[in-house]
Amino acid sequence: MARVLIIGAGGVAAVTVKKCARLTEHFDEIYLASRTVSKCVALQEEVGKDRVKGVYALNADIAAEVEAVINEVQPDLVINLALPYQDLPIMDACLATKTDYLDTANYEPKDEAKFEYSWQWAYQQKFQDAGIMALLGSGFDPGVTNVYTAYAAKHYFDEIHYLDIVDCNGGDHGQAFATNFNPEINIREITQRGRFWEDGEWKETDPLSVREDLDYQNIGVRASYLMFHEELESLVKHFPTLKRARFWMTFGEAYLTHLRVLEGIGMTSIEPIEYQGQQIVPLEFLKAVLPNPGSLAEGYTGKTCIGTYITGVKDGQEKTIFIYNNCDHAACYEEVGAQAVSYTTGVPAMIGSALMLNGTWKKPGVWNMEQFDPDPFMAMLNEHGLPWHVIECDSPFKR
Repeated sequence: MARVLIIGAGGVAAVTVKKCARLTEHFDEIYLASRTVSKCVALQEEVGKDRVKGVYALNADIAAEVEAVINEVQPDLVINLALPYQDLPIMDACLATKTDYLDTANYEPKDEAKFEYSWQWAYQQKFQDAGIMALLGSGFDPGVTNVYTAYAAKHYFDEIHYLDIVDCNGGDHGQAFATNFNPEINIREITQRGRFWEDGEWKETDPLSVREDLDYQNIGVRASYLMFHEELESLVKHFPTLKRARFWMTFGEAYLTHLRVLEGIGMTSIEPIEYQGQQIVPLEFLKAVLPNPGSLAEGYTGKTCIGTYITGVKDGQEKTIFIYNNCDHAACYEEVGAQAVSYTTGVPAMIGSALMLNGTWKKPGVWNMEQFDPDPFMAMLNEHGLPWHVIECDSPFKR
């Protein structure tokens, strides 16, 4: 029997739970754990107690608590859909119990907006020695975009030279200002300096200072801004022929105006301040007053377009392709009651888990998505709601 413990109960977790519950051939028993156990109970009631066998209250900041729940559940796999700050305690608990591990976002310290793979890559030998596996970043970006790159390298190129990952949300949720996933994580990410790989080194830019107006399939032209995103770090490591790798995300002017105002008055700060005799973190307070991303799903219109432009050489000739997915917010809500941003992360988490559980992707150690055969994952994307397309482009992505 394949038994999984899913940690987290937000919008992504809800999608993953519902998708896992439908695949009885891969997921026999599902258990849920979260600091907010009421969310787990609500999910259990929605999905059914025949599929979600148990729920647990859990502070995933504390490895000993995670270890205790793992020991009680005895899962074959822990699916970490909690906050990135909690990756290492959960990995420590998996090590102590010799349990396989999967997440969708890399670790970052809570007191420093710095996200990179070094902390998790340092577990490589420990996981190998324990005979267990960790799969890092099984979301969309990171995740599917890594697999797209591996698929292109396998089927379209002898060498890949230029990579541009593009992420467009062309939807409308009707809110003046809201984030499509955890506000604390989202705002920490986009207020940091941009970073991209070029000619064998990392180069930096001021936050959201480099803009391109890009034309997205089935959406149109949107202002896109250069950012650092974690998959760049692993992709340049595992595809050393890359001469340049960048990441772009779309933001509307109204969103950026709100963000600038909030940043200007200190509301995006992660430095604690004293308020009425107690310490608060402004960004955590802001998160508390912003709309819950899960609440945006009903009435959300429009589509996302996320993909990778890849330029390289095949049989001595340079060529460029674009691999992408469009995901419709309204269709996601109709299927699982979620908006597309949660859906595009929750479905890949389910697929990565299924491939680990059935042994298709399985070897001891700590691995990124692009280090495995992309074909089984790509096939499951088509089967489970995230169909992809390949376009051969007439000219390279803007250089």
